[in-house]
Amino acid sequence: MKILVLNCGSSSIKYKLFDMSSQSVMAQGGIEKIGLKDSFIKIKLPDGEKVTIEENFPEHTRGIEFIFNLLTKGQYAVISSISDIDAVGHRVVHGGEKFNKSVLIDEKVIAQIVECSDLAPLHNPANLLGINAVSKVAPKMPQVAVFDTAFHQTMPSKAFMYAIPYEYYEKYGVRRYGFHGTSHRYVSKRACDILGVDYTKQRIITAHIGNGGSIAAIKDGQCIDTTMGLTPLEGLVMGTRSGDIDAGAVTYLMDKEHLGTKEISNVLNKKSGMVGLSGISDMRDLTAAKDTDARAKMTFDVYNYRIKKYIGAYAAALNGFDILVFTGGVGENQSPNRKAICEGLDYLGLKFDEAKNETIHGDEAIISTPDSKITVMVVPTDEELMIASDTLALLS
Repeated sequence: MKILVLNCGSSSIKYKLFDMSSQSVMAQGGIEKIGLKDSFIKIKLPDGEKVTIEENFPEHTRGIEFIFNLLTKGQYAVISSISDIDAVGHRVVHGGEKFNKSVLIDEKVIAQIVECSDLAPLHNPANLLGINAVSKVAPKMPQVAVFDTAFHQTMPSKAFMYAIPYEYYEKYGVRRYGFHGTSHRYVSKRACDILGVDYTKQRIITAHIGNGGSIAAIKDGQCIDTTMGLTPLEGLVMGTRSGDIDAGAVTYLMDKEHLGTKEISNVLNKKSGMVGLSGISDMRDLTAAKDTDARAKMTFDVYNYRIKKYIGAYAAALNGFDILVFTGGVGENQSPNRKAICEGLDYLGLKFDEAKNETIHGDEAIISTPDSKITVMVVPTDEELMIASDTLALLS
């Protein structure tokens, strides 16, 4: 069975075509700058070569049409017709409290995704553009929505409620939802597969860290807490997002700098985090600069300390834990960060293999010692495969 996975942004479409009989990627690429004059599509070929094609993509339907044509015609074709694709799986950012699992898309589901758009105004409308575009190009194609928030819907109210007037929860759904759920679900399950242990009997902390980042506490196969909140702004220090900040500091800055809600949102989401502290938003550049740049060193320490602090908090929430999983761009590739985060966790019985850690960059691996009470792992995430797997399961 062949599944096409789409991740649609407001001006972009990322795609992967899977052959689920072997869970292999047949084709992948992405369209950028939809609606602009210099739009283009970049294709990654099976040998790793990247090809860029400049093309006019005024809106998403044209982009979907082009992707289907690319897959079925010409030198980059991998299937003979659209009918060879059994279904399309979509990443949808916010499912609110309406969705706790992936679902086949129908008119009712579309209406509910629209209702959740107030909670993710930059993301859900873009995700819907992709769903509607596929409906126009291939009206009979089954489509599945896989929600970033769904995995976290098992959190108890003590973890997801904010201590603000309850009426705001009732009227507007203001609570912690969490994000990166598809990634947290994939890597936690994959870690248990690698170790040969029962997923439903483990206490796991997953650290999806990169330019965006979140941590999840998973007990017996269910998420019981996570760091992101109503929006992806809460929690860890990120590339350009502040993470946790005193709400009083926010209103203080709004008064002092005469900022409106959109302006302060722009500051906290796009001008804060690593770039706000150091002027550097890429962890590779920050790591290279930290030995000679005091602000870079401070930012490196702040970034890792916040992660370590949450690991400690989630160790308490889980009454101890068995597995710590690093994933995401930083978690998979940056050994200095993993070392800094794990230093000082020896009180939990964690014994870190520094030599092994230094050799791991983007590979599945165990980076704790054999006698460590906690197994520390690197597991590259594969959200697209998780979306394809959910889509296959719903069709079966």
